[in-house]
Amino acid sequence: MLLGNRDDIVQYDNGYISKIPIFQFILLSCLVPLWAAAASLNDVLITQFKSVFALSDFASALVQSAFYSGYFLISIPASMVIRKTTYKTAILCGLGFYIAGCCLFFPASHMATYTMFLFAIFAIAIGLGFLETSVNTYSTMLGPQETATLRLNISQTFQPIGSISGILLGKYLIFQEGESMASQLAGMDAVQAAAYKMEMLQHTLEPYHAMIYVLLAIFALFAVTAYPKCKVKSASTEGIPSIGRTLSYLAKNTRFQRGIVAQFLYVGMQVAVWSFTIRLALHLDPSINERTAANYMVVSFIFFFVGKFVANFLMTKFSANRVLKIYALIGIVDILYTALVPGMTALYGAVLASFLFGPCWATIYARTLDAVEKKYTETAGAIIVMSIVGGAFVPAIQGYVSDVTGSMQLSFIINVLCFAFIGWYFHKEHKLETEDEEALVVANHNA
Repeated sequence: MLLGNRDDIVQYDNGYISKIPIFQFILLSCLVPLWAAAASLNDVLITQFKSVFALSDFASALVQSAFYSGYFLISIPASMVIRKTTYKTAILCGLGFYIAGCCLFFPASHMATYTMFLFAIFAIAIGLGFLETSVNTYSTMLGPQETATLRLNISQTFQPIGSISGILLGKYLIFQEGESMASQLAGMDAVQAAAYKMEMLQHTLEPYHAMIYVLLAIFALFAVTAYPKCKVKSASTEGIPSIGRTLSYLAKNTRFQRGIVAQFLYVGMQVAVWSFTIRLALHLDPSINERTAANYMVVSFIFFFVGKFVANFLMTKFSANRVLKIYALIGIVDILYTALVPGMTALYGAVLASFLFGPCWATIYARTLDAVEKKYTETAGAIIVMSIVGGAFVPAIQGYVSDVTGSMQLSFIINVLCFAFIGWYFHKEHKLETEDEEALVVANHNA
């Protein structure tokens, strides 16, 4: 007997359903903090691996490249699984890969090679690619069409909870007390340093060990819970369009393409800022250790959480596109301050940026998905998730700039360019929205 069976819910031909199944929606939303925790743990691993493996800033950023490349590669296959089966099946596949990736950290810690850790992170990302491809679109479909964007924003509101949890797991289970790792290694001979690095690698296992048990429990709960299919029923004899036909349609959709670029740069910017905030704190204040520096990430994710609520409130009063355009303009000034102003206040600018990140992902996702016909939703949603690959490129570029210039702080200038495009994107969306409203007024007047 499956949990949550509902006989009073009507499935419409466009994929939406008549009522929101509350238990199923909450359980679905619980997946968001699970992938957010994995992503924020990467911010800890970058700092840990840089010292253990003596990496450059560019090489340490490959943690994010491995992570977000997994998203890119699996999104289309995940959408095909959804097309052939159900959203629930894809979610179970994602949880399975997530669990497998966490388990790979154990052999990686014994092999003590950076490449093996990157492989484990890549496996986790494969699972998360399945989850995001499924959950982001499914949450918009799991209820009436008129509240689709609101449901996605509500689901995404859970993300900072996972992000904070991941950072706290890293802070207390991976980072240790005492001087910073770099300071301790500076006073050791080769034998002591090798033993110390092996000890530090063992600490990376602890958060993933705890996460395996949580994931197994969530997997079991999903397996026994009934979910509506939320599949679009085509009125034509052609059925659901093929991947090739869908890609051909999307290749001609300028608004969709603009949204993909905006999401690519947004995710890249967010990941880059978060990847190097701990490193920036250690750079600006060498007297603190990694555990203390992690506090700035905790505050960043709190700001991220608050920023979502403030934006959601503002979007009930004003156009979402206008709100996000203003957020982007403030973001440009804020990141410029972080990159160019000397002293610890620059770090506060990096932390404040998280407040401005809050509403971007869900709003860009929903706006981009709105730009396509519903019969193309599954594949279009997967391609939007593929744009997460921005997180593989922008942090690596920022790391390279840091290595070349010798300034971690100046490297934040890369994110100014990202915020500028996002501001332009929402300006274009706001302009289209205004034109549509004016056209509607004229049509009503003529009627």
